[in-house]
Amino acid sequence: MNLRIFGWSYAVSAVALVVAFLYGGPEALVLCAILGILEISLSFDNAVVNATVLKRMSEFWQRIFLTIGIVIAVFGMRLVFPLVIVGVTANLNPVEALSLALEQRPESDPTSYAALLNEAYPRIAAFGGMFLFMLFLDWMFEDRDIRWLTWLEVPLAKIGRLNRLSIVLALVSLVVLAETLAEDPAVVLVAGALGLVTYLAVNGLGEFFDQAADIGGDAENDATTATPNGSGPSQLAKASGKAGFFLFLYLEVLDAAFSFDGVIGAFAITTDPILIALGLGLIGAMFVRSLTVFLVRNGTLADYVYLEHGAHWAIGALATVLLIGIGYHVNEVVTGLLGVAFIGAALISSVMRNRRLAAQGVETDKNAEQLAAEKAEHSEV
Repeated sequence: MNLRIFGWSYAVSAVALVVAFLYGGPEALVLCAILGILEISLSFDNAVVNATVLKRMSEFWQRIFLTIGIVIAVFGMRLVFPLVIVGVTANLNPVEALSLALEQRPESDPTSYAALLNEAYPRIAAFGGMFLFMLFLDWMFEDRDIRWLTWLEVPLAKIGRLNRLSIVLALVSLVVLAETLAEDPAVVLVAGALGLVTYLAVNGLGEFFDQAADIGGDAENDATTATPNGSGPSQLAKASGKAGFFLFLYLEVLDAAFSFDGVIGAFAITTDPILIALGLGLIGAMFVRSLTVFLVRNGTLADYVYLEHGAHWAIGALATVLLIGIGYHVNEVVTGLLGVAFIGAALISSVMRNRRLAAQGVETDKNAEQLAAEKAEHSEV
């Protein structure tokens, strides 16, 4: 693997394991390592989807994703978020919630940290499930040039021509699941609606500034005069900066939605918030981010074109599992295996496609993109 990309992940993982050992001895070290492996195995589909967004971002925003983004992922989602949920559920302030988390009461105790977080799981699942379900539906109804499951994707693209179909299906699903599975339908409906609104807001703002960047780029190409002295950011740079910010925000919310299941699943291993932050956050989240950058900079998605399809079907499976979790607990191993199955099938299909194209003397998408770039450079010269 590329040491330049994964070097920080190895270093941070080593530090996290040392801290875990100093914090709780050999047992804490082992638990921290298990949590890191759990996060990586559950989040490979997250890395693939992140890569499809990250490749549209500048080098600057990619660095932000690996620096500020990892801080948000570790301390925001893996440490602060569970404490906030428990605090709101049990009407505790942050200090009391942290003290409760460190007490290590058995999960069978209804006043324990793990029990309170599990009690809040339906609203967490509704929020994260609706966010991911909307992401999956929008992708599923999109008309694409490259199709993996043609027999299914073609009719879905035709159905997707109906305006706002994704929103209608998501809301109907939320109402049905809340009324049939939830003990408190009103709470679940509110949480699910917030998840849907969050997706629409962040995704809509990202698309808006993406379009603004395209318009700015066209205007800059058509302009006959340059900016005096070349000083000051161009309109294109400003639009791209805003688009990059909202794409970054979108990635962080996406990571949060993916992490819900992992955070809850971690309580089957330990309820210690420090070990969860070290294992899921520092080790797991860091490796997932490095893997995302690796996929982008090595053109893996262009070479294995069905990986994006497999990742989105895995998102659909995860969204379904989260929404079912409103009323029933689904083992995290099942969730992980579903994601691995979709990604694995997509990878195998991509390899078979590349071999078939190579036998026919047709270039892969990655080679075609490189050839087009080279031709553009020669034409400019």
